[in-house]
Amino acid sequence: MAWGRKKSGGRKEPLFGLPAALAELRLSPEDRIPAATDDDKPKKPVPKRKHDDDEDEPPRERKPRAARSGAKRRSKRRFRIGRLVYWGAVLGLWATIAIIGIVVWVGAHLPAIQSLEIPKRPPTIQIVGIDGSVLASRGEAPGANVALKDLPPYLPKAFIAIEDRRFYSHYGIDPVGIARAAVANILHRGVSQGGSTLTQQLAKNLFLTQERTIARKLQEVELALWLERKHSKNQILELYLNRVYFGSGAYGVEAAAQRYFGKPAKNVTVAEAAMLAGLVKSPSRLAPNRNPEGAEARAQIVLAAMAEAKFISDAQAKASIGHPSYNVKPAGAGTINYVADWIGEVLDDLVGQIDQSIVVETTIDPKLQSVAEAAIIDELAAKSVKFHVTQGALVAMTPDGAVRAMVGGRNYAESQYNRAVTAKRQPGSAFKPFIYLTAIEGGLSPETIRQDAPLDLKGWRPENYTHEYFGSVTLTQALAMSLNTVAVRLGLEVGPKNVVRTAHRLGISSKLEANPSIALGTSEVSVIELVGAYAPFANGGLGVSPHVVTKIRTNEGKVLYRRTADPLGQVIGPRHVAMMNTMMQETLLSGTARKAEIPGWMAAGKTGTSQDFRDAWFIGYTANLVTGVWLGNDDNSPTKKATGGGLPVEVWTRFMRSAHQGVPVAGLPNAQRGGFLSNMFQTASQVSAQPPQSAPVPSGGYRPAPARTSAPPPNPNARPEAAAGLDGWLVDRLFGR
Repeated sequence: MAWGRKKSGGRKEPLFGLPAALAELRLSPEDRIPAATDDDKPKKPVPKRKHDDDEDEPPRERKPRAARSGAKRRSKRRFRIGRLVYWGAVLGLWATIAIIGIVVWVGAHLPAIQSLEIPKRPPTIQIVGIDGSVLASRGEAPGANVALKDLPPYLPKAFIAIEDRRFYSHYGIDPVGIARAAVANILHRGVSQGGSTLTQQLAKNLFLTQERTIARKLQEVELALWLERKHSKNQILELYLNRVYFGSGAYGVEAAAQRYFGKPAKNVTVAEAAMLAGLVKSPSRLAPNRNPEGAEARAQIVLAAMAEAKFISDAQAKASIGHPSYNVKPAGAGTINYVADWIGEVLDDLVGQIDQSIVVETTIDPKLQSVAEAAIIDELAAKSVKFHVTQGALVAMTPDGAVRAMVGGRNYAESQYNRAVTAKRQPGSAFKPFIYLTAIEGGLSPETIRQDAPLDLKGWRPENYTHEYFGSVTLTQALAMSLNTVAVRLGLEVGPKNVVRTAHRLGISSKLEANPSIALGTSEVSVIELVGAYAPFANGGLGVSPHVVTKIRTNEGKVLYRRTADPLGQVIGPRHVAMMNTMMQETLLSGTARKAEIPGWMAAGKTGTSQDFRDAWFIGYTANLVTGVWLGNDDNSPTKKATGGGLPVEVWTRFMRSAHQGVPVAGLPNAQRGGFLSNMFQTASQVSAQPPQSAPVPSGGYRPAPARTSAPPPNPNARPEAAAGLDGWLVDRLFGR
């Protein structure tokens, strides 16, 4: 049996201690710990691992599958949140770097911080007449600064209501307003609202241009923040009201109120305040002097905004809408602007760079300026088509050179070109007094005899206007009748270079060609310099410089410039002045300017007509005024036979008669009516053979015109006869046959 048991059961080793105590221990399913689940179904037994030899070894406990999957989901969720936080931080960091970079870039393109100060208002140039009245203004800011406390409360509130309702609650930039504007623009598919605050608009007006770019907008934002840090809200609002543009050249509420309503800003009504606030959106389009209907419609929108913001009552808004009190003051565009432009050109020479507002006191007489303007415009309106004349100019000055009136064209709004100062045209016979003065200074007299006969200068044959010749005539007759052949002979006799010197001495500054044709006024001059060169005949021989500015001062009264007397001195001897005045009187008494008459006054002058009737002139003077008139075309095209004795004389007479009303009568220096007696001024240079039929001067002062003679055709092979006198001898010696 022993063998049998051994063979079937095998040998068992004895166990001692703890293993012996645990050998017989067995666990039933009831003894196991239940799984952490709500399901009460019995769990499948966990299979034993292959290497387990002892079935009595306690099994390893395993976690439930559901618990492991929940933890896994929580882990993934934490991972995603972590990645979002990480990339959000990265993107935020890069966005911060980008913003800092943009701010630095924009700041680098701004002016240096030390130069970021509120700029001064652009200087105003106020031009006043001899009576102290304001003639014109120049500059971008003609209005004075006004304090916020001096304005009616509803005026600044009108701007806040329509432009920046949250002005007092933001710090230069209004995110709410920007978002509202963006939504409105998206809904309207275009720019219907702006998000700029008043501070941003001020920054743009003070420091930036009007270009619509992102860079400019960013600069505007930075400058708005700077302004808010440096200045209080009321200071910013006051600056804004004094700098914003209102159209028609008006900057600031004071200038706009004066321009559109003829009153200071402190006196504007609620309706007028609404109109001013409405102009800011589009000043050029809504300016009431150009678009009164649009300006009023915009003002009604402003009034509604003011009522909505409780700045005014609904009753006030309705009353203002129903009864607008707009009295638009039109901006002048008269010929006085030619004077203002001329003054602007000379200011730099008188006071240098202008960095403050100034008042320019002038010699202009507003009444005479109006008369001159009317004379030019009315004459051209009546006869420009008939004579094909489109433009005119007039300059009137006292004998000492003070300009009393200037017209540079018929319509300043259409053309700002100043034909009185800038344009240079051929003066024609109006240049002849310088020829005759040179001859008289050389020893001739008004009674000197010269031949009016055909002349041939190497193929050039100057002719008289009427193509008629009068034979032997005095210099007085030749000048009064504007005989071309006598003028050419005199020019050759005295020498063209001497004629040029005489003209320059009297005030002509243009370049003159010293050739025989200068006697007929072929070198171009301006109206003002020709009138100035006639002034010595009216003042006794003193040289003058035409001028219009007498004093320049600041608004506070500091004198920057004061005109002193001209140091030119005597340019014509008194005796020669008397001779020339006597000769040029005959032009008005019996010559080409017989229509020019001023009752009670002694006057003298000279007409001029250039080749092909391109220019028509008359320069005439009394002891009170020297006035020159030019009529013609800008393109130098010929007129329809407009002569100096026609339209220019008519304009001159109308102006001078009005200018001399109520002025005490005075005679020309040393002039004698009717000329000098021939036996008093004969000189050795005169020819001895004088025509016996030369009639003496009647006591009344009117010399009869010499009898016309038909000139025989000149014989080119014949030498000048001795009877031709000095003229024939001179031409023969200078030009030969």
